Amino acid sequence: MTTQSTGGGPVLDGAGQPLDQIALVGISATGYHGVFDHERRDGQLFRADVVVHLDTRRAAATDDLTRTIDYGALAQQVAAVLAGEPANLIETVAERIAATALAHPAVAAVDVRVHKPQAPVTVPFEDVAVTIRRDHSRLPAAEPWEAPRAEPRPADRDPEGDDGASRAFEAVAAAVAAAVPAARAGAPTGSDGAAEQRERDRLELAPPEPVEVVLGLGSNLGSSQDTLRAAVATLGTIVGLEIDAVSPLARTAPVGGPEQPDFLNAVVIAHTTLSPTELLRATQAIENAHGRERHERWGPRTLDIDLIAYGTTLAVTDDLELPHPRAHQRAFVLQPWAQIAPDAMLPGLGGGPVAALAATAPDRDGIRWLALDWLTAPRHVVDEAPVASAPETGSQASLGVLDPALGAAFGSGPALAAAVAVELAAPPEPEPQPEPELELEPELEPELEPEPEPERTPEPEPEPVPNPRPLSWLPDPPSPELPTRADPHS
Repeated sequence: MTTQSTGGGPVLDGAGQPLDQIALVGISATGYHGVFDHERRDGQLFRADVVVHLDTRRAAATDDLTRTIDYGALAQQVAAVLAGEPANLIETVAERIAATALAHPAVAAVDVRVHKPQAPVTVPFEDVAVTIRRDHSRLPAAEPWEAPRAEPRPADRDPEGDDGASRAFEAVAAAVAAAVPAARAGAPTGSDGAAEQRERDRLELAPPEPVEVVLGLGSNLGSSQDTLRAAVATLGTIVGLEIDAVSPLARTAPVGGPEQPDFLNAVVIAHTTLSPTELLRATQAIENAHGRERHERWGPRTLDIDLIAYGTTLAVTDDLELPHPRAHQRAFVLQPWAQIAPDAMLPGLGGGPVAALAATAPDRDGIRWLALDWLTAPRHVVDEAPVASAPETGSQASLGVLDPALGAAFGSGPALAAAVAVELAAPPEPEPQPEPELELEPELEPELEPEPEPERTPEPEPEPVPNPRPLSWLPDPPSPELPTRADPHS
């Protein structure tokens, strides 16, 4: 569906008619967003208003929830964003909510307003709010919210911890590095004729100077986002390949093949001194390291790395065709590519300006969303205790340095913050709590000696000796002649 956005007005469909709207107003949750330490530590109330634009006619005609949006589920997701991973800016929170709404297939556009009524503003005010509109032509600069994955059971954890993960990464990088000399030694050539052999020989030649290459990455099995991050990191270890840019992450509907989950796709632009054959073998080694199996054409996969373009090279062999023969028809390649190289050109038959090809690709409506910050692992904390979920930055971190003994006694979090706050509020030279009583007793003894304790019963005591300290200093204001100090146990 092609939509047109008219600023704050209605969103129009391809026929120029305004789309329908579903509004969720006043979703609220306690969040830990802000640039100040106390905002991250104590949290505050945030509210969000969300208006999604969509065509509800088919859902209404069939009375079918699957043809519209489950606004109850969307409301829970919005609340999870508000209460989730802390962000410095409410602009970032608004982008996350917009991305979450656009991840629903029926939604064509979304308006988001995030309110921060308790913002640290030093003048009288009622509210601070950020309002944005996003659609599939102006995609959010964030990633949709996802439910946090369950922690692995102890038996499933790597006993080596991070060192084990590092060794695993190094093993993959070593396997990829070994694939390059193997390609130079010559891949199986078969006997498809002299022309085929000459084409193979040409693709095995290293270029005289670095050549720009475009790689398309995809995954729809396992933890796809983690797999794509690892693949990009491994590409960066290949000697002779220098990464220039990594595209936003696209969630796309599968094209062709059996019914299967949506894909996550990205494009990497790099320069290389490797030959096409060497680069192909290296990318295949990365695929194999991530468990790639080729049982079915266009079937689901843990990792797919396609060599989309190698400079302006045009070549066809039985295992490599340059540029990729279907790149000009695949929005899941063209649209991420155009995001990082708007003026890029796809060479070869059917090629042309990448941005224009993306706008007319047959599967362009299958792009669900693009996330700009996907290379940074998200941390969605929703169900944990509020202060424990906030990172120990700002005041908590600095307070821990203030007095290591307090850190050892109270640990971290609210107990440590409260303990240090008391210490900061106390006078410069605090005295132990029992000391005031010990100091006051000598002053009282001369006044109490004439009236021994046993003689109090028969006497009416018309004029009791003033005794302000033990009885009246707690409930009443202190006497002007006596110094006061904050009670750290109050």
